[in-house]
Amino acid sequence: MSSHLRKRSLILSGHDTSVALEPDFWDVLEEMADACQQPLPVLVARVDAERLPPRSLASALRVHALNWLRKQVNATTDDKAEPHSTKNI
Repeated sequence: MSSHLRKRSLILSGHDTSVALEPDFWDVLEEMADACQQPLPVLVARVDAERLPPRSLASALRVHALNWLRKQVNATTDDKAEPHSTKNI
């Protein structure tokens, strides 16, 4: 395993498994779990249940974290966007 990956052991569907991700991805996944007020293993189990079979769990977690961050950025961008003016000039 690469030294830049952090490995975590989890029990998913009653089976021991381990996932190795970059620390930044683990940080985002922990933020997601906190935002949803659920433990990290529950979030990982949900992603595992929803992933397509050929995709690895590590890949599914990375994509899930990326999509969550995209939503955060879009929400922030939408909040900062100026409303269109309806004044007639």
